[in-house]
Amino acid sequence: MWTIAGTLTPLPVLDRLDLVAAPVAAALRAMADGGRLAVAEIDPALADTAEFCAHYGSPLEASANCVVVAGKRGDTVRYAACVVLATTRADVNGVVRRRLDARKASFAPMDDAVSLSGMEYGGITPVGLPDDWPVLLSPEVAAAPELVIGSGVRGSKLLVPGDVLAKLPGAEVVEGLAR
Repeated sequence: MWTIAGTLTPLPVLDRLDLVAAPVAAALRAMADGGRLAVAEIDPALADTAEFCAHYGSPLEASANCVVVAGKRGDTVRYAACVVLATTRADVNGVVRRRLDARKASFAPMDDAVSLSGMEYGGITPVGLPDDWPVLLSPEVAAAPELVIGSGVRGSKLLVPGDVLAKLPGAEVVEGLAR
């Protein structure tokens, strides 16, 4: 079923919620499409995208990265998650900054991203993020038949159709997000 799995052993995620972060498990339980996702256990030392793809034989172009961005205007800080293919980069200082109505936008500090998401750094995923965060998706992500993304922990990956990500709370498909 998963053509991008390489040497991974994907399992129905709802059967293995122990392999994902607590906020991810809670979101998956509440999702109508939770049964369309799979999870695969990996070596946490190989969680970073390039090492993961090289080791497990999953195509880089089928991996999506989720980055947490902090946009500031005065004393107000707004957070957003940006999900783009691993072969691209999010336009944080242009598209994302304008979407957040911020004077300055940058990657959120690691401690903030981890504490606010309840997920491990290097495993942050758009599934299970705080409800008030926009989840900005590049059109390529939303249209992908299958993707590998983080699971909220470094010891596993989620396999998910892009259209499921487009249905997440706060999800927006944003033209020009990825460069």
